[in-house]
Amino acid sequence: MRTTSTDKPKKSTNLFVSGVLILSISNVLQKVIGATLKIPLHGLLGGDGMGYYYIAYAIYVWFYMISTAGLPVAISIMISDSRARGNFREANKIFGITLRFFMAIGMAGTVIMIFGSKLFAKLYEQQGAYLAIMALAPTLFFVCISSCLRGYFQGYQLMLPTAISQLIEALGKLIIGISLAILTIRQGYGTEVTAAATVMGLTVGVFVGMLFLIFYKFRFKSEAYDAEFARPDSDTMPVRGWRSIAKQLFMIAVPVTLSASVMSFTSVIDGIIISRQLQSIGYTADLARTMMGDYSAQAVTMWNVPPALIYPIAYSIIPLISAAMKMGQTERVKTIMNSAIKVAALIALPSSIGMSVLSEPILKLVFTDQAAAERVAPLLSVLALSIFFISMLSITNAILQVYGHERKPIISMLAGSAVKIAVSYILIGTPSIGIFGAPVSTFVCYFVIMLINFYFVARYVGLIPDVKVILIKPLISAIICGAAAIGSHRLLVLVLNTKIATVCAIGIAALVYGVFIFIIGAVTRDDIMLLPKGSKLCAIFEKLRLLKKVDAGS
Repeated sequence: MRTTSTDKPKKSTNLFVSGVLILSISNVLQKVIGATLKIPLHGLLGGDGMGYYYIAYAIYVWFYMISTAGLPVAISIMISDSRARGNFREANKIFGITLRFFMAIGMAGTVIMIFGSKLFAKLYEQQGAYLAIMALAPTLFFVCISSCLRGYFQGYQLMLPTAISQLIEALGKLIIGISLAILTIRQGYGTEVTAAATVMGLTVGVFVGMLFLIFYKFRFKSEAYDAEFARPDSDTMPVRGWRSIAKQLFMIAVPVTLSASVMSFTSVIDGIIISRQLQSIGYTADLARTMMGDYSAQAVTMWNVPPALIYPIAYSIIPLISAAMKMGQTERVKTIMNSAIKVAALIALPSSIGMSVLSEPILKLVFTDQAAAERVAPLLSVLALSIFFISMLSITNAILQVYGHERKPIISMLAGSAVKIAVSYILIGTPSIGIFGAPVSTFVCYFVIMLINFYFVARYVGLIPDVKVILIKPLISAIICGAAAIGSHRLLVLVLNTKIATVCAIGIAALVYGVFIFIIGAVTRDDIMLLPKGSKLCAIFEKLRLLKKVDAGS
């Protein structure tokens, strides 16, 4: 029995680590593809067309969050719980009920977006955006089905189907979106039509990604994964009725959906405030839309890249913690949570500081519009500092959700959103500040949310992270990393091309950070041993003298 009990945690750990790696790689590639899309699109549409693109996408994301934000989380928790109890028939019934329900929600959302498109565009005082909003509407139906399937696979701690479908969506958005943009421009259509054609790339990509997940589900053999939790009475265990399943689904999904939709709704309101307040201080509607387009296409796009490495950690720990709790592995649960927070901090802090100090070189490296990059760089410098806050938010949300405190993030989100809306309205409406109020309000918003979330985690979960390990050591390393980045860049631009100097400076900063986190003990042997081939990695770091050798007898 001892062998079996130790094998299960090891298997779960490997699934957690491999799941994080798979989704991390997928999310990074997805963000890279998304950023790659914005580069030619900004050249094709300009800030004007990107403004329409931003408005349509903000509306879509809000409806997407309302429709599906809590779905994958709820399904993964419920299926993981049923599997941990050996009730595999119930796991399949959960999937069937949720799929039918959310197909109906997706269809309703699509209809609302289509018939309400002109009203939404009018709220922004950008009437030409309605075509792009309509073009994105069918995506809601497809993404509801995809989200349900992703939640099912995540309940089995399988992240590969999610990763592949996300890449398909991103590639569809890139290839189809750019192709349609070029086609409509050559046909002589205006900016409104071109922006609408461009966003259809996402619609096609999500549709193809959905087809892949459906195909994968038909070929998926759950029995091979269920063997770990199999019981003699698994085939005869009672299965709950649809009312009980639906009640649990709503208890988990609705709070998660509300907390997620709060921020997406805030983004919509923020966009409306930016457009209207800029016009209130003397900007024309066209110029306000262009400024919005530049800000969203460049600053927000780059800001979204680092958190892509954090989200998979949050997704992966939910079913893992849930299963460990069911099996009574209290210490293992705490280890998983602490590791998730620590790894997230180690990724987020250098990304935050590095992007802030190298904002202009990075934007000029990625985007072709150098003049827009110069205008947007100061905005990104402020915005990048909130990367750490949003990363901690993702992890703490996941922890609260799996402990049954799904409603707590709603409180923190509402508080942060209220602060953001107030700060945006005041600062953007101040002529001397204008658009700079947007990143400042985002910084304040996520700082407030993070503080409240950590308070909830400490009070209701009983987890108080070691500040020295989680924050101080990574922060010191990140500051050294930022200094290395800006210092090396200033020297390298004297002898190298600006773009080459930027790439080299980022590489030097990453190397300095990687070495320094070992020097001050921010990364330990135990952390490395959680990774695949951990013992081999430790041996390599020992040879590099980054880790002390451990005596064979110890």
